Amino acid sequence: MTKAGKRSGTTGAAMAPLARVRAILGGSAGNLVEWYDWFAYAAFSLYFAKTFFPKGDQTAQLLQTAAIFAVGFLARPVGAWIFGLYADRAGRKAALTASVALMCLGSLMVAVVPGHDRIGVFAPAILTLARLLQGLSVGGEYGASATYMSEMAGSKRRGFWSSFQFVTLIGGQITALAVLIVLQRLMSPADLNAWGWRIPFVIGAALAVVVFAIQMGLEETAAFATAHAAPAKQSGALSLFLDHPRETTVIFILTSGGSLAFYCYTTYMQKYLTNSGHFPKDEATLITFASLVIYLLVQPLLGWVGDMIGRTRLMAIGFALGALTVWPIMTGIASTHSALVALALICAALVFLTGYTAVNAVVKAELFPTRVRALGVALPYAMANAVFGGTAEYAALAFKQAGRESGFFLYVAAIMGLAAVTALVMGDPQGLGLIEED
Repeated sequence: MTKAGKRSGTTGAAMAPLARVRAILGGSAGNLVEWYDWFAYAAFSLYFAKTFFPKGDQTAQLLQTAAIFAVGFLARPVGAWIFGLYADRAGRKAALTASVALMCLGSLMVAVVPGHDRIGVFAPAILTLARLLQGLSVGGEYGASATYMSEMAGSKRRGFWSSFQFVTLIGGQITALAVLIVLQRLMSPADLNAWGWRIPFVIGAALAVVVFAIQMGLEETAAFATAHAAPAKQSGALSLFLDHPRETTVIFILTSGGSLAFYCYTTYMQKYLTNSGHFPKDEATLITFASLVIYLLVQPLLGWVGDMIGRTRLMAIGFALGALTVWPIMTGIASTHSALVALALICAALVFLTGYTAVNAVVKAELFPTRVRALGVALPYAMANAVFGGTAEYAALAFKQAGRESGFFLYVAAIMGLAAVTALVMGDPQGLGLIEED
């Protein structure tokens, strides 16, 4: 046995429960910070939109900030390609630490960039550059994180353990909203609009430094150590599509439905509550925050259910229920004046979506062999996010501005329906046994 092979035996399926928990939490820590920084932009855009785009009404300003939000998604396939190759060649740990360092840089840029009143068009230009850097980072983080956690999870409870990827993803969004809620309570609206919105980006950069130090102490996964010890031809993006066309297509379709619904019910929901539901900004933030806490808590539960009934079956059920209910849920939120009713409707939508989010990382990871796994998970995921996730908010606002807001609901339902059919017919990738060291 090679030295790497011996080492992998200490970190494979025979890991002690505490060691497995430590690896899962360490591998997901960067995920939390990455997504905190990513969502801080969406959470605080209600306050800094005027700083960069002083002309037009609120919807027009939000459209322009949403456009830059979408630009960040265009960088995610590039980040997925770069960091996916890096993770498959240098290791999952190396890719995780590099991506969180890049996110730190992007957050610092948003924190310090002057407004339109001081540097004119350079303000939104620098904001766009910062979002591009963050897009590269998040694009790389997903594949490295999903692969690392799936390879560390072991086969028996892989759905449960890998669900913590979305636990930390949602945790990042909750943290961003928590910072917003605290600042809303401690600062006047004038100060929050003028300069207070910069505080969360400073916090994000500082947290990234802490996580970088934590991840430097992580062990590499056994699957990567074993595969890396045996020389083999390296795979690139082209060979990924040529050698695994079915797998990449499946991931693209599943991610399209999951990402579009996710951004509809999370980042866009805060704006939908204020812009269409006519809730005050602070109340909309609280509703969104509460729904995300519930969303976070149900991830491990449905990850466990997926281990019991089959993970692709859970996906198909979740997507189907989501497609059938998006219209009544969104119209119900817009028509109600009760915060509790709005919260209940959002939570129902998020529980259906959890059928996908709780198990998506492991389902995708199990489709690919070790040497191309990080790239195979990350690249089609990032491409679908760029097309459907990154444009969700912009599409919703464009439909609203055109006076046809319900068209957006039909759009979400159609893409989720396609994902439901895909999950139903794709089969169970766990049976392929491609994740070694189980």
